[in-house]
Amino acid sequence: MTIGEWLKDASNVLADDMLPSPRLDAEIILAHTLKKPRTFLHAHSDDELSARDEDIANARIEIRKDRVPVAYIIGHKDFYGRRFKVTPSVLIPRPESEQLITMLKKLLPSTRPLPGIETMRLVDVGTGSGCLGITAKLEFPELHVALTDISRHALAVASKNALTLGAEVETFQGDLLNDYPYSPNIVVANLPYVDKSWDFLSPELANEPEDALYADDGGLSVIKKCLEQVALRCKPGTLLLLEADERQLDDIEAAAMQHNYSLVARDTYAIGLKLN
Repeated sequence: MTIGEWLKDASNVLADDMLPSPRLDAEIILAHTLKKPRTFLHAHSDDELSARDEDIANARIEIRKDRVPVAYIIGHKDFYGRRFKVTPSVLIPRPESEQLITMLKKLLPSTRPLPGIETMRLVDVGTGSGCLGITAKLEFPELHVALTDISRHALAVASKNALTLGAEVETFQGDLLNDYPYSPNIVVANLPYVDKSWDFLSPELANEPEDALYADDGGLSVIKKCLEQVALRCKPGTLLLLEADERQLDDIEAAAMQHNYSLVARDTYAIGLKLN
């Protein structure tokens, strides 16, 4: 079977199972199997696949039919122009989360410390793959960055990503800020905020870690806990950047006002707060 024939057949199989992007999924899976870029597939559509490569690619298509996300099948996902290792122990980085980095850049255009001024500390709470904290460190090398997560398996993935990408960060295992020993200047967090009652939840979510996705109280219970914890532990002026669904932002802002925050930035999937 040629590359072109396999892509056509695999795309049809995925389309029959109502997968949302069958051709793209097939191309990503075959390119990963062949250890080639997707552009190679287009330029070599008449090349014959080896029996071994065909068997491996077919097995991966069967896994995709079970709604296992492509990122778990190939073991990585790109975020802010960098490749992050992912496993079923961590959430797959989403493009929406990049809004937090964009917001950080607007609020913190330069972190170069002035003489006599301590280096600013940023902590990525519930770090998962580490994509937020590691990206922050690579975009702002002057920051002192730490990653926290309650899952040791997630921290292992984040540590591997930090090493691979050359980001010097600290890691702490614990619930939110409980085991973080410093007073941060900036807290970034993509905490669980999905309400199980929401309509149109993707079947793929069943393969991601439930504790990192779902929360009670309309999806806001963990975010509200973080708001309270930062208010109790951190100094005035601390920035808190949170990811959430756009339907939740008004409620988050209202809850933040009860803990003496002010709104400093807002986007479709991100909200920036400053502790007064």
